[in-house]
Amino acid sequence: MIETLTIRRVGANEASAYVDALADVLIDCVEGGASVSFMWPLSRDKAQAFWRNVAEGVARGERALLIAEDAAGDILGTVQLVLAQPENQPHRADVAKMLVHRRARRKGVAQRLMAAIEEEARTEGKTVLVLDTVTGGDAERLYARAGWQRVGVVPNYALMPDGALCGTTFFCKQLSAAD
Repeated sequence: MIETLTIRRVGANEASAYVDALADVLIDCVEGGASVSFMWPLSRDKAQAFWRNVAEGVARGERALLIAEDAAGDILGTVQLVLAQPENQPHRADVAKMLVHRRARRKGVAQRLMAAIEEEARTEGKTVLVLDTVTGGDAERLYARAGWQRVGVVPNYALMPDGALCGTTFFCKQLSAAD
C-alpha cells in the first residue's frame, strides 16, 4: 500500500495541466503490454492528443477524470467515468482507462481508484456501471474481487500493443446509494 496516496477528481483546467503526466502513465502502461486501445510504440504526441481530448470531455461534462497521486504530487494512476450516454440510459456510465503506472502496481492504487470511481458514479446519480478488460489479465481479477459481475467474453475482440489478438471480458456493477 502507498500510505500517502490521494485519489481525487480533477476539473477541466487541471486535466489540461496534467496532459504530460497522464501521457507518461499511458505510455508506461502500453509499453508494459496493457491493451488500452493503443499499439506499441505509442508516440508522446498521440498520448498527449488523447489526454487533451479527455480534458475537453471533462470540460463538456461528458467525463469525470480521477487521478491517484503520491505525496510528491506524481500521478501514479487514473480512471475515467464516461457520463455522456444515450438518452435512454441516463442511469448508466462506463468506467474507462483504468491505468496504473508499473512502478505503483500491486500497492492498492487500482483498488482505491475503483472504489473512488464507484463513489463518483453515485454522486453523479449513476446506478449501472459497465467496463471491459483483457480476458485473463490482472484487471479482470481486480474487478471480480471488487464485486463486479462478469457478463461475458468476446474472443479476439482487440489487439495487444504487440499486435497479438486478445479476448475482452465485459463486467457490470449495480450501484445503490447505500452501497
